[in-house]
Amino acid sequence: MAYVQVLPEFGLVCDPLIGIVTTAGVSYQPVIDKVAELEAIADDVVGMLAGEGNFLASFPNREKSLVIAGGVTAFWYGLAVGLFIAGLIVLKMV
Repeated sequence: MAYVQVLPEFGLVCDPLIGIVTTAGVSYQPVIDKVAELEAIADDVVGMLAGEGNFLASFPNREKSLVIAGGVTAFWYGLAVGLFIAGLIVLKMV
């Protein structure tokens, strides 16, 4: 495989078949592995918006856990806000 020297003092070469500028003799496989891991994590975070499916760091058979947790959280926040508003109304009447 032939490379074209771009900046020999910095060790930069260009691969004419792919068309990218890279450093000669350095493997980018660790970077590619990290990017693949970050893509999996990003897909997992986007999947949490739907609330369904298995996630990377979850135990088996917990597909609907975010839906149930969201419902319980919404219930308690609604109850707290409702009681606060009811308390304000009762204090205005007194």
